[in-house]
Order: sequence, then C-alpha cells, then structure tokens
Amino acid sequence: MSPADRAGLEARLRAEGLQPSVWSSMPGGRFERHAHDFDKVLVVVEGKVTFGLTGSAVGLDLAAGQRLDLPANVQHEATVGDKGVTCLEAHPVAGTIGSRAQGRGSRW
Repeated sequence: MSPADRAGLEARLRAEGLQPSVWSSMPGGRFERHAHDFDKVLVVVEGKVTFGLTGSAVGLDLAAGQRLDLPANVQHEATVGDKGVTCLEAHPVAGTIGSRAQGRGSRW
C-alpha cells in the first residue's frame, strides 16, 4: 500500500472522530486468546492477519484496506501472515461498536 493510500485510511478514521495509531508485527507473530476492556477499530495497512473470535468456527482474514470493529470484552486471538502486518488502530468511545465483532472488506 502506498503512503497516499495509508494517509487515506487514516483520514477516513479521523473523519469518524477516531485517533489512529500504527502498530506492526513480524511474520508469524501470534497473539494468544485475550480480550480488551475497550472497543477497538483495526485497519490493515500492509500484510495480513487472521483473527479467531469466540463463537466463530472460521477465522477472519484481513488484508490491506480491510477493517475489524472489535467490541470490548470479546475474546479473540490473532496470527500474523508470512510477510508480517502493519495496522492502524483506534479506540472509539466504549460501547459504540455494539456487542459483536464485525469485519469489513475493502469498501468500508
């Protein structure tokens, strides 16, 4: 993804009143099952990551430009793709996402 594309994703999040920050992980990185006490919006900038969500038998694969809205207290785990991942992450006001995680494709 080009720097302009990344800037566009950041601008879209800011237009929603969010303040995105950047994080990345090395290829094959694994985040064990856990939950947060805050809502989280995650947008992949480069690479891929697969989320396992409690109550879902299928992993949610996210690639560049795709988004996950993750409500507080939802148990999840993540596995980073073979080329690593860079994401934008923001924390909306608690309770604004709802109660179910929602993945959004490249047209969000």
